[in-house]
Amino acid sequence: MNAQKLAILSLDLRASVAIISLVKTIILTLSAAKDIDSLPRDAREQVEAGLHRYAMTGQGDVKALQGRGGYRLRLGSYRVIFDEDATTILAIYIGRRATTTYKRS
Repeated sequence: MNAQKLAILSLDLRASVAIISLVKTIILTLSAAKDIDSLPRDAREQVEAGLHRYAMTGQGDVKALQGRGGYRLRLGSYRVIFDEDATTILAIYIGRRATTTYKRS
């Protein structure tokens, strides 16, 4: 087995079946770390929960960005701009939706 991180989402002991999902590693750029630190506590918790949910299950309001590579994860009025591969999510920008949100690199 590869050295990939796995999480058991549910275990049915009667059927002896485990549902396994790949867990992605979340990495914040220095800029994204500063962004998340500057958020109000409730917003930071919302963003962290949304990122973890996406890393664990792949669920969330995610769309590919137009005109450049990457994706955005919408969490209420906040956005996470990120790139990803098979095992990693690289958060580039975290902040409130504004006219300049998608212009940051």
